[in-house]
Amino acid sequence: MDLYLLGWILSSVLSLFALYCLVFDGNRSRANAEKQIQRGYSVTTDAGDVKSEKLNGDADVIIVGAGIAGAALAHTLGKDGRRVRVIERDLSEPDRIVGELLQPGGYLKLVELGLADCVDNIDAQKVFGYALFKDGKHTRLSYPLEKFHADVSGRSFHNGRFIQRMREKAASLLNVNLEQGTVTSLLEEKGTIKGVQYKNKDGQELTAYAPLTIVCDGCFSNLRRSLCNPKVDNPSCFVGLVLENCELPCANHGHVILGDPSPILFYPISSTEIRCLVDVPGQKVPSISNGDMTKYLKLTVAPQVPPELYDAFIAAVDKGNIRTMPNKSMPADPCPTPGAVLMGDAFNMRHPLTGGGMTVALSDIVVLRNLLRPLRDLNDAPALCKYLESFYTLRKPVASTINTLAGALYKVFSSSPDQARREMRQACFDYLSLGGLFSEGPISLLSGLNPRPLSLVLHFFAVAVFGVGRLLLPFPSPKRVWIGARLLSAASGIILPIIKAEGIRQMFFPVTVPAYYRAPPTSQE
Repeated sequence: MDLYLLGWILSSVLSLFALYCLVFDGNRSRANAEKQIQRGYSVTTDAGDVKSEKLNGDADVIIVGAGIAGAALAHTLGKDGRRVRVIERDLSEPDRIVGELLQPGGYLKLVELGLADCVDNIDAQKVFGYALFKDGKHTRLSYPLEKFHADVSGRSFHNGRFIQRMREKAASLLNVNLEQGTVTSLLEEKGTIKGVQYKNKDGQELTAYAPLTIVCDGCFSNLRRSLCNPKVDNPSCFVGLVLENCELPCANHGHVILGDPSPILFYPISSTEIRCLVDVPGQKVPSISNGDMTKYLKLTVAPQVPPELYDAFIAAVDKGNIRTMPNKSMPADPCPTPGAVLMGDAFNMRHPLTGGGMTVALSDIVVLRNLLRPLRDLNDAPALCKYLESFYTLRKPVASTINTLAGALYKVFSSSPDQARREMRQACFDYLSLGGLFSEGPISLLSGLNPRPLSLVLHFFAVAVFGVGRLLLPFPSPKRVWIGARLLSAASGIILPIIKAEGIRQMFFPVTVPAYYRAPPTSQE
């Protein structure tokens, strides 16, 4: 009882503040227009055979991994004149069921990095918003793109094609060398990372040295433990299918079905294919080999699929190309280490429901690039480490907003036996269905166009207040008042732990963190 009362009081204060401030939040989500899009050039190579000229001399930077973060970072630092050595476990085209939807905010970062042409010639599809489905009803949520260049939108594609284009772009620079090999450990000397030990594709044990090593080896990283305090959570798994010969109810939109027990996603990945991702809570999924997965998809999931997609969904299940992928969440908790930086999914993860991972990674690369640009020499590892502590603060507004939204929306969109949680889910659907400010604000957050933590909190508690209002009108009853109090408590219980894990000070008051103002080492000036 005391917990509910405390949560109700806290939520009420925040909610009143939300209603007061929400009015002023309107069009500010689009305050920054995008930079002029400049097309770069690309080098076409055979898939899995990405090549570049060998470096002359030692590298300035070693990058472990050439996925989204590693490949984009290699091109970015190489374009700035750094000698970059990239070691990737497998340079053939990846085949994954996630990392297929880039939000508009992420696309703008791609433009800023000179990588916008990497979504060309891979049959990528423009995405203009989301369609949200619940109990046979749906609402369309469009990205607020009116003030942006016509080419700015979300993009959806085959993950492997996109990665290969970025690898080709990086490999086209003479001072970037991509090498296939498996990094087994970081080389440490007196607390400073000096390079890496790895096995090349022939199995030879080799070492590579550089003043700065950047680890981008993905969500299954085996190197992160020495560079951060990993607290990995596995809330669910995605079951992936590809639907063919069908059209989405809302063309060029991502589709989110608020299903039971958790959301179902649909979005285009080419002009002829639609990706379906079925979220299964927990760390285990029904067995594919013994037929349990087929039964689950046909009996539990198929009845919740929109009628326009039903036949294609059943055909995809019968075809049998069913893939699974664990969904991971991990707040950024770095251990600043001289000579090394951790980035990408190796450093920070969130539930992929909102498709924000690539936006966070690309935004982080922009921050790191801007920090490294004034430095001519990276060899003073302790001074560089102290300086780069500002990276962890400067990235927070964008990363924490996207991370918090992903975690909170997943919990709100999942079904629950708790009536207060069910009311919260219905309130969220109805709030977004109102349109105008009520849908534009949240979709600006989700798209990465308005990465403002305060705006996220205001809208989240505005949804909670809206849900309480639905319960109390037209005539409140003691039962409805009690459910409303529990709804506010549940809302607090969803978002406050996520905010705490992200860091309240870094998230809302980054300018009060000393590292925010950290200047480059004096020897660089």
